[in-house]
Amino acid sequence: MAHVRDFYPRRETLPVGTIHVPVTVANGLDGTKSLTFDALVDTGAFGLTLPRAWLGAFGNLPNLEIVEMETADQRVLTAEVRGPARVRIDGFRPFDGDVVFVDMGPGRDGRYEPLVGYTALELAGAVIDMVTHRLVRRRYYYAKVVRSAA
Repeated sequence: MAHVRDFYPRRETLPVGTIHVPVTVANGLDGTKSLTFDALVDTGAFGLTLPRAWLGAFGNLPNLEIVEMETADQRVLTAEVRGPARVRIDGFRPFDGDVVFVDMGPGRDGRYEPLVGYTALELAGAVIDMVTHRLVRRRYYYAKVVRSAA
């Protein structure tokens, strides 16, 4: 007969894996048009994904491309890639890039939940500390082969 170990639940203040960070996004052509909000870090998401309802806050942000994106529940949605935008994840270096706008409904608390995906984290120099469930600065950039110019 197999031995069954006792179950000891963790004491947690946040759900496992949930990281929210303050983010500021500004129109890259008109820095006066900006928005600051809290976003969910989602390594399964591509870039910075915002609700289409916020698009007006950025003024005339050019439409670069219409794309399809698949959600976690396997729905396929049409999204707009717009830019240039200046993005700053609180505490990390700002970067210029594109933002994805998609139709999304508000969450249980009545607020939208924008997503910070893996490419936004890379560009900001941020990595996830799995022990503390927060973002930390990347210490090293890894290279498989480094050759000096001799």
